[in-house]
Amino acid sequence: MTDEPSETIAYGRLMHRAMRSLIQSVLEGVAETGLPGEHHFFITFDTRHPDVDIAPWLHDRYPGEMTIVIQHWFDDLSVDDDGFRVTLNFGDNPEPLRIPFDSILTFVDPSVEFGLRFETQVEDDPDDEPPGDDAAEDEAEHEPHHDAEVVRLDTFRKNH
Repeated sequence: MTDEPSETIAYGRLMHRAMRSLIQSVLEGVAETGLPGEHHFFITFDTRHPDVDIAPWLHDRYPGEMTIVIQHWFDDLSVDDDGFRVTLNFGDNPEPLRIPFDSILTFVDPSVEFGLRFETQVEDDPDDEPPGDDAAEDEAEHEPHHDAEVVRLDTFRKNH
């Protein structure tokens, strides 16, 4: 017959998938036509994600999470189903980055006061991880960060 039905619908995981699809669509549009108007993005991601690809010096400087800004200077933005690539300028040094959608913690467009925040996968659905010795190690890796900087959107709003 068919697989046994799950006891609950994983709404959290489904919502995260839909929100990441929204980010994918937005970035695909920007890759094709550029940033419209005053739009710009603050994207915070988990630098420990296995598929994040950043320069070793950036990983050393941001060992847990990193926030990038896509606004005035960015190059080579390309998007696929798993994430995106972009080259950003760090002190006159262009650096290519590969950021998987699953590593994104926040996505904010302060020009329109839009933002998304993702909880860690362990918090969302602990049943995603098969039981075993690795589960405790994974939980330790995904503990919440206590040294994260909070960025207030009021800082970026224009006074009219």
